[in-house]
Amino acid sequence: MKKLMLGNEAFARGLWEAGCSFISSYPGTPSTEITEFGAKYKEIYAEWAPNEKVAMESAFGASLAGLRSFCGMKHVGLNVAADPLFTISYTGVSGGMVIAVADDPAMHSSQNEQDSRHYARASKIPMLEPSDSSEAKDFVKAAYEISEEYDTPVLVRMCTRIAHCQNPVEICDRETPPPKPYEKNFQKYVMMPGMAKKRHPVVEERTSALEVFAETSTLNRTDEGRDRSIGVITSGTCYNYIKEVFGDEYPVLKLGTVWPMPKRKILDFAKSVGRVFVVEELDPFIETHCKSLGLDVTGKDLFTNIGEFSQNYIEGKFAEAMGRGISVRTKTINAEIPARPPVMCAGCPHRGIYHVLKKNRLTVLGDIGCYTLGAVPPLSAIDTTICMGASVSALHGFNKARSLTDEAGNARTADGTARLKTAAVIGDSTFMHSGVTGLINAIYNESDSLIVILDNSTTGMTGHQQNPTTGFNLKGDPCAKINLEELCRSVGAARVLVVDPYNIAECDAAVKSLTADGLEGVSVLISRRPCALLKSVKHPGPIHVDARRCIGCKSCMQIGCPAISFKEGKAVIDETQCTGCGICAGLCKVGAIGCAAKNADPEGRREER
Repeated sequence: MKKLMLGNEAFARGLWEAGCSFISSYPGTPSTEITEFGAKYKEIYAEWAPNEKVAMESAFGASLAGLRSFCGMKHVGLNVAADPLFTISYTGVSGGMVIAVADDPAMHSSQNEQDSRHYARASKIPMLEPSDSSEAKDFVKAAYEISEEYDTPVLVRMCTRIAHCQNPVEICDRETPPPKPYEKNFQKYVMMPGMAKKRHPVVEERTSALEVFAETSTLNRTDEGRDRSIGVITSGTCYNYIKEVFGDEYPVLKLGTVWPMPKRKILDFAKSVGRVFVVEELDPFIETHCKSLGLDVTGKDLFTNIGEFSQNYIEGKFAEAMGRGISVRTKTINAEIPARPPVMCAGCPHRGIYHVLKKNRLTVLGDIGCYTLGAVPPLSAIDTTICMGASVSALHGFNKARSLTDEAGNARTADGTARLKTAAVIGDSTFMHSGVTGLINAIYNESDSLIVILDNSTTGMTGHQQNPTTGFNLKGDPCAKINLEELCRSVGAARVLVVDPYNIAECDAAVKSLTADGLEGVSVLISRRPCALLKSVKHPGPIHVDARRCIGCKSCMQIGCPAISFKEGKAVIDETQCTGCGICAGLCKVGAIGCAAKNADPEGRREER
C-alpha cells in the first residue's frame, strides 16, 4: 500500500518501521515535523530537549542502552551538537543511532546557508542524502543497518524541499530488532586521551570500509541516458531538477551516500561519458571529491554556490555551457507574485515591548525566533541577531567594553557614570536552549545588563512546540514547568520583573526603572503574554476606529500591526485580523480607537487544559 507523505512524515515512518524506540530533538525548520510525526507512534518515546547538544547526547545514551535512537535538528543546530558528534564518531554506538540534519538553501527560515556535508567529512561519520519522500523513508532504514554494521552514528541530510515535498511512499510493517544488552566497555566509551588515541585508527579503518560499501551500495545508482555526450553527477534535490529538465536524455550518477563517496564508481561513470557536470546546491562538495580523483568536471565555475537551484536555472546554465538550445520540460509562471514583507502577526505580544524599547532609545541585541522581525521597520528595535542565545552573551561583552570608554570613545572617568542604555531580547524557548548560560556568565562576571525574556508560552517560530517553561511535554501532557522568575533569581539576578506587553504604560515604567543611571548588576524583565496564534488563547474580538475622532496622526502605525491601514486619511482596522490586543488604542492620543482588550482575561494567560 502507498500513501502520499511529506518528506519529514516519511522520515518518521522510516524511524517507526526500522524499530526506533527513542527520539530526542530540538525544533528547527525544516526538520521539526520529523519529531512531531515520530511522536504519534505509540511505540516510540519522543521528547523535546532544551537544545540540540542535549538531544544528541540523550540519543547516544539510548543507543548505549541498546535501543535504536534518533535526534533531529536543522543545520545551525548541528553547530550546537558538534561537540558530542565528533566524539561519538570515536566511541561508536550500541543500538543504531541516526541523526537528521536539515539544510536550508536560500535561507527560507535561517540565518545562514550552511552546507552540513562538511560535518560528515570532518567528523568521519557517514552521510546519506535522499531525493524524495520515498527515499527519505528507505534511507532511514538503511542508515540503521549501516549504523549497527559499521559501529557508527549515521547522518541523514534533508533539506527544505525534500522535507516539505510530497511523494507516494510504500507503507511497510515495523521490524524491531531485540535490544542489545548493555556491556561495560570503558576503553570504547571513555574518551580520555589514552583510549581516544586507540579509537582514532578504528575510525579510519571504518571510513575505508564505508568507501568500499559505497562502491556497491544501491544507494548510489546510475540512470542510463540516450545521449552519452555529457553525464551528470548529482544528489538530493538537484537530482529531481536534472530529471525534470532532461528526463532520460543524459546519464546521471545519483549519489545517495554523500560521505564517504565512491571512487571507482565515479571514475567509471566519467569514463563512459564525454563531459562531466556536477550539479549540487551550496558548496562544491561532490566536485572537490571528483577533482581529487583527477577528473576534469564542470561544477561551480558554471553553477552558483548561493541559494537554491530550479528547473529553469538548470536549463539556462546547461544551454549556456553547451552553446545551444536543449530540449527541456520546464514550465514558467507568468503571473507576478506580490511581495510579502516580513511582519509579526496581528496581536503579537512582542510588539508592545518592542515599541517601548524603541521609544526609550535602547540599543537592543536580538536573538533567534519570530521576534527577530522586531528588527524591521516600523519597529526597528533590534540591532543584531547572530545565533541562539547570543543576545545575552553579546550584551555582556558589549556593556563591558562600553564600561571602559564613554560614547565618544574616550576613557571613562573613575566613577563610571554615563551609562549607554542597552538590552538583550530572547524568547522563552531560546532562553532555555542557550540563554541561561549567558545569563549566568553576565552575573558571574558582574555585568550591568538588562535581559528581556519574551515569554509567549511556546516555541513560536517553528510552529508552536512545547518547551521546559510551558508545563507540557511534546505530546501535550502536563509535566514539570520551569519557573523563569525563580530560575533567574536562583542564579543571582539582581532584579526580576514581570510585565504584560499589552500594557504599554507598565512596560515603559519597567524599562525606565531597569535602565536608570547608576543601576548595577543584571536585571531581568519578563514580558509575558501567550502567542496570539495559540488555539488555547481567547481573544476579546476586534476593536474599532471612530473615524470622526481620528485626526490621521498615524501614531497607531508605529507598531506595524498588519490589521491597521489608512484609507482616506483615517485609520482602519481589519476585523478579520484584529485580535483586540489594544496596543494601538494605548497609542492613540485622541481616543479614536476603542480598546476591546479591556474585556479580555486580565491575566492574559492561556486557558488551562
